[in-house]
Amino acid sequence: MFVSEPSADQAPTTAPPPVPPQDPSPSEGPVNRRRIVVVGTVAAVLISGAAAAAWAYVGDVPRGTRVLGVDLGGMSRTEAERRLTNGVGSRTGDPVAVNLAGRDLSIAPADIAMRLNVDLSVGRAIRSGGPALLDGRTVPPVIEIDEARLEAVLRGEIDPKQITLKKPGIAYAGLKPEATYPAPGLNLDMPAAVAAIRQAWLVGGKAEIVLVTKPPATTAEQVDALVADLATPAVAAPVTVTVGDRSFTLRPKAIAKGLVFRADGNGLLTPAIDGARLHAAAAKEFAKVETPPEEAKIALKGGKPKIVAGRPGDLVDLNLLGPALLGVLANPEPRSVTASLTTQNAGVTDAELAGLGIKEKVSTFTTYFTGGGGSPRSQNIMTVARAVDGALLLPGKTFSLNGHTGERDYASGYQDAPVIVGGKLEPGVGGGASQFTTTLFNAAYYAGLEDVEHKPHSFYFSRYPAVIESTIFYPTLDLKFKNTTPYGIFIDTSYTNRSVTVTMWSTKVYDSVKTVRGPRRNVTSPSTVYREPGPKCITSSGLPGFTQDAWRVIRKDGKEIEREKFTWRYDPEPRFICGAKP
Repeated sequence: MFVSEPSADQAPTTAPPPVPPQDPSPSEGPVNRRRIVVVGTVAAVLISGAAAAAWAYVGDVPRGTRVLGVDLGGMSRTEAERRLTNGVGSRTGDPVAVNLAGRDLSIAPADIAMRLNVDLSVGRAIRSGGPALLDGRTVPPVIEIDEARLEAVLRGEIDPKQITLKKPGIAYAGLKPEATYPAPGLNLDMPAAVAAIRQAWLVGGKAEIVLVTKPPATTAEQVDALVADLATPAVAAPVTVTVGDRSFTLRPKAIAKGLVFRADGNGLLTPAIDGARLHAAAAKEFAKVETPPEEAKIALKGGKPKIVAGRPGDLVDLNLLGPALLGVLANPEPRSVTASLTTQNAGVTDAELAGLGIKEKVSTFTTYFTGGGGSPRSQNIMTVARAVDGALLLPGKTFSLNGHTGERDYASGYQDAPVIVGGKLEPGVGGGASQFTTTLFNAAYYAGLEDVEHKPHSFYFSRYPAVIESTIFYPTLDLKFKNTTPYGIFIDTSYTNRSVTVTMWSTKVYDSVKTVRGPRRNVTSPSTVYREPGPKCITSSGLPGFTQDAWRVIRKDGKEIEREKFTWRYDPEPRFICGAKP
């Protein structure tokens, strides 16, 4: 029968009979007390252990876990990532100290794309195991490095003479492949270097990188196999390249120029097609299917500089042709590949030229010569003027006359004319180029451009302005000037049968550029020198020597902003007589 529990104001109707106390027997009493004590102790231990375990496993990261000295224990993943970022973030831009084969240097993280991956580092800490309650646990961070860039930096810093590993190679002598065989030697151990960099960074350590003896990645037997299986059959027959409905032929000589075998720093030899070399070697064949781009340019029309629009071209896609060609070179003839054209924009666009501010004449200079337009000297002046005509000098760039024209030799159209050699006038190829050099120097000088390199003649010639003139001799003497304005410089040249002119077009920066000269001093008279008659002897009437100063005065916004001094000492030009002294 169900009996409800009495309420507070109601007494029970019946009471249970009292239970008399029972004395335990002598054998049972102590045992029960021990059970109570043991059970209580175990319960206490279990309770305290459970509490400790619960404490140790609070959060995602086990207690006692550190990364780079930062305690992440007991934290959630988000908290740990924030703590690690704040703890080491200021150090992630610091360079790593390195001792590379005995030489100390530092490497910036950006140079090798080195970064601390906080997300993966915390993930590693979470998976590191159970709690470390006593001494703690240090978990290494995840540091990412671009190993290829690191290797490039290390090889750029180390003395090449310290690398004694001999790389393999294959090169063509005409159509015959010649092998260079590898040999073991000292080289970088990149896995060890990467590990040392990772260990040293962010903890203030120094990565010790030593050279170790290593064998080349490609063996001598593998070199022989490349010669037999690829290099030799590659030049045994031509390859037909089809582009749409047109085609052209790559002959063995062109293939020998384009097929290269490159060994990396570890001596791994790999064949490849050098597209630029192949294209240069077979330029006439490629022209059968290509339309080259035309760059935008500046031309003078109606006495003003105008932009002539450029247009894109269609060229063979060398990036696709290379692998296709490499895939058939080991085959016997007939051999053929399919290629495609890719659109290539001009190197200089209309918009780029328009932004250079080339709109007005900023300087012009003319010098005069004798002998008419047909003399070898005059022809040389005209030849170098044509080579420079239309040159474009961008802001901040330096113009080099030797660099622009290259060697002025017979192959380039220059002739023999008088030049100064060892203090004497003698016939030499390119004589007269110095007159154009002086004309160009003055145009740059009066445009206010920076004089980087020039040297006046050793003798004074009245056709040039004293001091403010320049000679040239390839490759030891050059004319260089720098465009220090924010605008482009367009160089226009022209000539007649008796003069040469250089004009520079840009945007005017200065009010005026003028020359102030001091008086000639230390004037010395020429001597008379008798020379052996012959084709090398050129007579002259002689000229005095002297020293003179000149100042370039530049004015802007109504004020003088620069006064640059030029000083030169001219030697007296002897009176040369071809013949014996009487």
